[in-house]
Amino acid sequence: MADAGGGRDPRRVVIIGGGFGGLFAARALSRAPVSVTLVDRAHHHLFQPLLYQVATGILSEGQIAAPLRSVLKKHKNVQSVMAEVTGIDVDGRRLIAIRPGGGRIEFPYDDLIVAAGMRQSYFGHDEFAQFAPGMKSISDVLTIRRRVFGAFEMAETSDDPAERRRWLTFALVGAGPTGVELAGQIRELATKTLRAEYRSAKPEEARVLLFDGGSAPLATFGQKLSGKAEQALTELGVEMHMGSIVTDVDATGLAVRDHEGATTRYEAGTVLWTAGVEAPAFAKELADATGAERDRAGRIVVRPDLTIPGHPEISVIGDLMSLNKLPGVAEVAMQSGLYAGHRIRRRAEGLDSAKPFRYHDLGSAAYIARGNAIMSAGPLQISGMPGWFGWLFIHIAFLTGYRNRLGAILTWWTAFTRDRRRERAFTTREVGVVADVYRPVIPAARPGEQAAPGQSAAPVEPAAPAQPKRTRRRTGS
Repeated sequence: MADAGGGRDPRRVVIIGGGFGGLFAARALSRAPVSVTLVDRAHHHLFQPLLYQVATGILSEGQIAAPLRSVLKKHKNVQSVMAEVTGIDVDGRRLIAIRPGGGRIEFPYDDLIVAAGMRQSYFGHDEFAQFAPGMKSISDVLTIRRRVFGAFEMAETSDDPAERRRWLTFALVGAGPTGVELAGQIRELATKTLRAEYRSAKPEEARVLLFDGGSAPLATFGQKLSGKAEQALTELGVEMHMGSIVTDVDATGLAVRDHEGATTRYEAGTVLWTAGVEAPAFAKELADATGAERDRAGRIVVRPDLTIPGHPEISVIGDLMSLNKLPGVAEVAMQSGLYAGHRIRRRAEGLDSAKPFRYHDLGSAAYIARGNAIMSAGPLQISGMPGWFGWLFIHIAFLTGYRNRLGAILTWWTAFTRDRRRERAFTTREVGVVADVYRPVIPAARPGEQAAPGQSAAPVEPAAPAQPKRTRRRTGS
């Protein structure tokens, strides 16, 4: 298309997702002769590796989230749009999305970068979600914060020893980095921060149960570091239940089958799901439209240049791409985002295609407890205090925004030296009138009027974190 000056309009690049992959791709295209539209269902870039610290009162949500418009404001060729992508017209090169409130919107593209990430997987038992929230978004983590701190409040006001024990029992499903870090923080919260604040409940007696179907926590870090992590968690008071498959979750606990086939019931006031991820619904839409292959987790199999076979205009990056068994970590998303952005930039400038994508492992780290973490970077494997300093360096380096870095350092100093967690506020009522802004809003009926078909009142949560009605579901693994 010609512009007013007689030239051609710049190539239209659309990026789906404002996580590490999408953000780094947008930055790589900032001075390229292209027009970039970044589409994300939220308005912020979220540093997911620190969500567990928001859930346990160390950091605020604002310290790990940065508005996309603010982050990208200096990149004049980049536009940020809040919408949820639901479909794609490959032949017409158009994305179909919905706006907040349910309105339809379309995005034409010449090049498409899919960085949609992954979502929580319940391995076919989505009914567990209402009782065991996952931890992938700010909404999730604020729900977990309410349940964790609310459990201590419920224990404080209970006269029944059995009920108090149940409220002081926390069960976590999944012993990967998220589960291990969250388990350690709940135990530290109970034994340090809250120990002297309650008069009836005894937070230090809180049980933290960690379940996983594997043989050891943090198995991806190797046998040596995994063993160090298991020892540190045991010393912290976390009860390890490896080789366990969760078969049922309800309002008062969960049922677990061990490797010998025996099923045991555990009463727990709080169950949190930190196991497994799966591709979002759009991944299937994309695969069906392009004929792309997907792996067992639903990720899109890509070529060495991160494009879908037969569709050089579509790149899939980050957690959603399946290539050489690369892990779903932030470093992969960053590097693949930079690569895809630079590749498209070279095409737009008429240069030769870039070399195949090559991942450089910069290391992974997992926080166990204050002053204790494990870190793996190539042949380097460290734990304890050295691992903790490595963890600190990695997370400070990757946090987006100077204010977030400075705020995190100051907050960590207070939390780790004085056992103070200032971000402990939680709501006792649901905020807003809809569960999801991408679902159409139906006006409530006025007093005396009959509600429209399908219309319901806005959900209201009880004033206290009361026990929901128990619903038993017996299912297989």
